[in-house]
Amino acid sequence: MRRSLLVRLLLTSMVITALSVGATAWLAVETTTRAVQEERGQLLSDDTDILRQLSGFAAGHADWDGVRATVLALSRTTDRRIAVTTATGRVIADSAPAGSDLPDRASATIDPLRTDTYTEPGAQLSGVDPRAVGPYALDRGERRLVRELAELRLSCMRRHGSDGTLHRSPSGRTVVTPDGGDASVPLECADGKINTPTRTEAAALDELDELLRACLGSGRILYALRFGVGIDVVNESSKAPAYSGDLSAEDRQKAKDCLDSARRTQLDPFVAPRALLYLGSQNQSISAFDLSTANKTKIVGVTAAVLTLSLALTAAVAIRLVRPLRALTTAALQPPHRHTRVPVTTKDETGILAAAFNDLTARREQLEAQRRAMVSDIAHELRTPLTNIRGWLEATRDGLVDAEPDLIASLHDEALLLQHIIDDLQDLAAVDAGTFELHREPVRADDLVAQVVVAHRGTADAADVDLRSDTDPGLWLDADPVRMRQVLGNLVSNALRHTPSRGSVTLTARPEGDDVVLTVRDTGDGIAPPDLPHVFERFWRAEKSRSRSTGGSGLGLSIVRQFVEAHGGTVTAESTPGTGATFALRLPGGQRPETGARSRG
Repeated sequence: MRRSLLVRLLLTSMVITALSVGATAWLAVETTTRAVQEERGQLLSDDTDILRQLSGFAAGHADWDGVRATVLALSRTTDRRIAVTTATGRVIADSAPAGSDLPDRASATIDPLRTDTYTEPGAQLSGVDPRAVGPYALDRGERRLVRELAELRLSCMRRHGSDGTLHRSPSGRTVVTPDGGDASVPLECADGKINTPTRTEAAALDELDELLRACLGSGRILYALRFGVGIDVVNESSKAPAYSGDLSAEDRQKAKDCLDSARRTQLDPFVAPRALLYLGSQNQSISAFDLSTANKTKIVGVTAAVLTLSLALTAAVAIRLVRPLRALTTAALQPPHRHTRVPVTTKDETGILAAAFNDLTARREQLEAQRRAMVSDIAHELRTPLTNIRGWLEATRDGLVDAEPDLIASLHDEALLLQHIIDDLQDLAAVDAGTFELHREPVRADDLVAQVVVAHRGTADAADVDLRSDTDPGLWLDADPVRMRQVLGNLVSNALRHTPSRGSVTLTARPEGDDVVLTVRDTGDGIAPPDLPHVFERFWRAEKSRSRSTGGSGLGLSIVRQFVEAHGGTVTAESTPGTGATFALRLPGGQRPETGARSRG
């Protein structure tokens, strides 16, 4: 059972399903937690915006009259309950129905003179809300005048290669903000007009000066503080004021405290009284994620259902997968001679495997047929010379013929033919077994061709065939000279057998890139197109009659292909019936030896 593919698939499916369910549960918890955190972050952002807008309302109004409309609008936008009460608990405005209980405690205090939270996005303020301008608010004429001065300055800056932007402060004053800071304002444009307090601002600054004098008295601290107070206060700068003179840290803190107190005293009549802000959910309930017993039971139940469904589906799929595999196993266990095939019922991996199995079976059947044909061919090739040798020896033994020199020479030729067949078979067996070895050395192509021509000159003359060579000098091969002579010899012998009297056989050697191409071309009858793809097969011959005059053992061209491929080359055959055949050997070129020695013969 442990080795059953079905059991393995089921166990794998169980593990995958359990991991998937566990991962899904973990992901759900993580996602829910993240969603809760994001919701809390959104709530904090909404709460900050609510406080900012209500603080702005208080900074621009002397009382809370009319705040209900703002509270209701904010409640609809943020989907929160918003309630504003006095410090004593009297409800000023509430988005909830009348009589609804307030949350347990206030979320924040609304006091534009003592801000304690974010009142502007991205800015932490702990002093006076900059929207509380009170007596510093400019009238319409002053606003127009200051804006004209600001536009003049901006035009001057642009004429002198600088630039900036205009914006209006809560008091109505138009301010020029140079790009790059105050240092970017050209001296030609710094006329000081835009920073001169208007009549309204001057009156408010005089009032602030009296309040400072009441707090500090007279002396160097007041003078130092006045140096930093003025247009910065007018522009509601949140920066600490500059001080003139050498003041101690204690004097600086005293000056700052007096300035804050004086500003609050001056602005107090113009802002709404201090109030409390209560915030809550619109439906008075807060959703939370908790893994209760009921939720745990649901998770376990869903997990069990998913596991059961997964096992059922896996079993169905596994059975379908195993069925063709069992058919393959049954076919593979059949006796080899039966060559059993299996039906291909699918196009998936098992169908591809079944098709491959059938292909292997067909190839095995073909190889078996080739093996039988080869045994028959070998027996035929060996039987003929052996029969001749045996017959003549028996005739000589019985005294029917005399052991004349011609008879001895004929028997010797038959023995050489047997030896040649056996040597060819031995070479092919070595190649098939992977034990064939080459003894490479630098070989000159023209020497190799010349040696083969000399070796076959006698046969060519006897057949009245012109055997010639045409080679380029200086071509070298890194090859086994003995095997290459055997390759060319087989091709030349084959060409001489199929070339009629007064024909020709030509050997050439030419360079092509880094390769050397050796060709053997004859003017014989050629090879028929249907026979051309089979010329390098073992025991294949175009002459089915196996005539001794036109056919050999059928192993020569097969040996040619094996030896050439062992050298890393290729061999091809081309032929046009009636005009002859051409065999081309393409071999990697070699290097000229440093010693200049020629290849051995």
